[in-house]
Amino acid sequence: MNINTMNPITEDDIANYLANTPDFFERHAQLLAAVQLTSPHGSRAVSLQERQAEMLRDKIKALEQRIMEMIRNGSENVVIADRLQHWTRELFLAPTPRDLPQRIVSELQAQFVVPQAAIRVWDVAPAFAGEAFAQGVSDDAKIFASSLSSPYCGVNAGFEAVGWLPEAVLAQSLALIPLRMGTAPQAFGLIVLASPDSQRFNSAMGTDFLERIAELAGAALSRLRHRDA
Repeated sequence: MNINTMNPITEDDIANYLANTPDFFERHAQLLAAVQLTSPHGSRAVSLQERQAEMLRDKIKALEQRIMEMIRNGSENVVIADRLQHWTRELFLAPTPRDLPQRIVSELQAQFVVPQAAIRVWDVAPAFAGEAFAQGVSDDAKIFASSLSSPYCGVNAGFEAVGWLPEAVLAQSLALIPLRMGTAPQAFGLIVLASPDSQRFNSAMGTDFLERIAELAGAALSRLRHRDA
């Protein structure tokens, strides 16, 4: 290392030298025992070996926390998958197509602890046109449902679908789930889930799970549609 009084040695110079001279501490092994560092867990000085041991313990602790989080998330995913399977099974067990809409919302409430839920389906076959689930949907609501490329999660902004709920005034947050046949652009139904908790359904939450609900419900409810729809 060249020493130039006009350009004093910097910490970077020392670091580069040590990084590029791996045998330095072999020639000066006594320095390793003499080096004292400040512990991150207090103001006391510790040896280099102790500092390395502390860093290793911190890394192990961080890894343990990540593993526990992965296990917890895995357990939660298993619970959700079981509930989704139960909900899907109940759709298959619906006695008639006429029973499907109510079965869909009642089982969503039961399996996923949703305080309120409602559903409307339109463009149904004449045999189902008089059912409650096919009534009271404006053209604007149908257009709105078709405009949703994915479920809406967020605050109750006065959507028409809120009026389908038994206690609309208690709905602070919503999930609005459009129903389609496959990849069709036009929606033929809408599920509304509601909670008095303003954060139960929020704009930051993912919608992958709700999209699976929409696909399954849409496929099941296709039995209510016109043959040529």
